[in-house]
Amino acid sequence: MPTPHPLLERLRGQREQFVATLAEFVTAESPSADEDLLRRCQDVVAEHGARLLGREPERVPTGPGQSLRWRFGRPRVLLVAHLDTVWPAGTIRRWPFEVDGNRATGPGAFDMKGGLVQALYALAALDDVAGVELLVTADEELGSPHSRALIEQEARGARAALVLEPSLDGALKTERKGASDYRLHITGRSAHAGLEPERGVNATVELAHQVARIVEFGRPADGTTVTPTAARAGEVSNQVPAHASVAVDVRASTLAELNRVDRMMRQLRPVLDGAELSTSGGISCHPLDPEPARWLYELARRSCGELGLDEVGQASAGGTSDGNHTAAVGTATLDGLGAVGGNAHAEGEWLDVSAMPDRAALLTRLLTHLLDDR
Repeated sequence: MPTPHPLLERLRGQREQFVATLAEFVTAESPSADEDLLRRCQDVVAEHGARLLGREPERVPTGPGQSLRWRFGRPRVLLVAHLDTVWPAGTIRRWPFEVDGNRATGPGAFDMKGGLVQALYALAALDDVAGVELLVTADEELGSPHSRALIEQEARGARAALVLEPSLDGALKTERKGASDYRLHITGRSAHAGLEPERGVNATVELAHQVARIVEFGRPADGTTVTPTAARAGEVSNQVPAHASVAVDVRASTLAELNRVDRMMRQLRPVLDGAELSTSGGISCHPLDPEPARWLYELARRSCGELGLDEVGQASAGGTSDGNHTAAVGTATLDGLGAVGGNAHAEGEWLDVSAMPDRAALLTRLLTHLLDDR
């Protein structure tokens, strides 16, 4: 067996520390909507970050909460991570952090506290961190409504953004769909459902017409999905409903497709006489185009070769991340540099702890290349 690369050997020797840190991060629950729990988790992350990186993070106000930021001089490379999860408070009591062999489970372990642990150890392994910034937000699972402006601000002017979202079966995410979110509001006219329904304008019936139209906007062959989701109509069973609404989720691989669907959503017209429509929302995330950052992926492949690791693959993802925001401001972005595992957002999400040191080493080596000409 060949001798492992010294960086890889050193980080593999810290596997127990990786797992111990992950255990603390996962046990510190951090549902996106719970500011008190988020701050407790931030305290845990800040403590470990200070130990590994030699300094406390800045706590940057972002809306009602805050983000953690470690900045080492003028940023040349931005690392983006988040500590919030989709799991409600109390989940840890019925589903505690556990390790069975190489498999670790717990709420948020894979998405994305494992990636956050890897980022901290990767930075600690750098000979010189000058030119790096690590930004850890707390509202990514909500779509980053409060931290997006900060993410975009920090990404502008950086040579590259590296996103610590989970990998896709080990592959890096070089492409992500963009997204739009809409809510269609329908106003009709109420009437007694038994005595004189003909005097009403039934918002539920209008809703049915509009949903049938909206689903036709999708082009699955082109990767464009248009999905009506949460709907509501009426208040009581014996009244013609005067109001209805439906949320619409749109995903597309190109901005042109997002714009096409946007035009069609805004051109919707009522079918029933007397009904009125209004549409709110719009494009929320531009797609992550693989071409501007192809060189970053090639650099990651080169880094794997230098470390003696198996070649890392690349993949396209339907979901969005903060990488969509960094790419939208023109910064070359490579996503999926986080944990190797599966079942994100699902009961039993897990990660491979044996892969954590290897992925940290890949990140360290990639950063070294990106910072060589600082």
